[in-house]
Amino acid sequence: MQKTSSRLLALLSLLQTHRDWSGEELAERLDITSRTVRRDIDRLRELGYPVTAFKGPAGGYRLDAGTQMPPLLFDDGQAVALAVALQTAATGTTVAEDAARALSTIRQVMPPRLRHRMDLLRITAVQPAESRDAARIDAQVVMDLSRAIHAHEELRFDHAPDRGTSAEVTRRVQPHHLVTWQGRWYLVAWDLDREDWRTFRVDRILPRTPTGPRFTPRALPGGSVSAFLTSRFRGNDGTTTDWPCQGEVVLDLPAVEVAPFTGDGLVEELGPDRCRLTLGSWSWTGLAATIGRFDTDIEVIGPPQLATAFADLAVRYANAARTADPSTREAAGPAH
Repeated sequence: MQKTSSRLLALLSLLQTHRDWSGEELAERLDITSRTVRRDIDRLRELGYPVTAFKGPAGGYRLDAGTQMPPLLFDDGQAVALAVALQTAATGTTVAEDAARALSTIRQVMPPRLRHRMDLLRITAVQPAESRDAARIDAQVVMDLSRAIHAHEELRFDHAPDRGTSAEVTRRVQPHHLVTWQGRWYLVAWDLDREDWRTFRVDRILPRTPTGPRFTPRALPGGSVSAFLTSRFRGNDGTTTDWPCQGEVVLDLPAVEVAPFTGDGLVEELGPDRCRLTLGSWSWTGLAATIGRFDTDIEVIGPPQLATAFADLAVRYANAARTADPSTREAAGPAH
């Protein structure tokens, strides 16, 4: 029998998997009685975790978002800062997988107002961080830029073009996306004075208030943030590899969970639970197999060779599944 503290953690871990659990299922997974499950659920509620019960033949439980962040003693600003730090850590560090899971756990128990602030960030994890200096970023600047992007409001800000320079230039832009690229943060925006797309280092931005009028977002060159940054940064230190086979897909997974495992691939956040992945390989079959390891629904954007490779793999896997089925082998008779 598990100790109460470790059992509560195990119970909480199951409830955080974004599914409904019947009391019998929880009792079986934890090797305890249904009565103990009910007592432990009550203990979690006393700690502030919003565990709700649903009706059914056996009854069940789910973990909902609550009105506070139990049982951690963080104020609103600290909670958002922690979430931002974990989202950044989930891009190419040695603790990427743990950071991504921690971020998902924290977001699950955040009250709606804080989850809304997190979703406003719209940070795109473009490429894992390499061994280059990470510039210090003001969290308030990140939040101000994110808010303007979400509201489609023009921005004015002072920008220092080069490291160490004191000559700041005032820019007027229509902000499009906030991205991370190899440990540095950038603002992708349409420059109103130069009438062209520009990429600005966030650590060199000092926003001015108030923001400007609302605008209708323009189409980004290349069709995606990933394609745009690849064209802008190609040829510089730390760019992507020119693979003979390169494809683009949409995955039903958060960008922060995909980016740590894509090597030199590009990951663009499309929403809290969807992202666009651009990845290369030496063969189309190898590329399809690599993308398939993410174990989620896949939408192929292109090219057609990648879709064909997925179809070929599907046939091979189906044949492999049939040969592995004992009933199929018995029906076919003994091998000769």
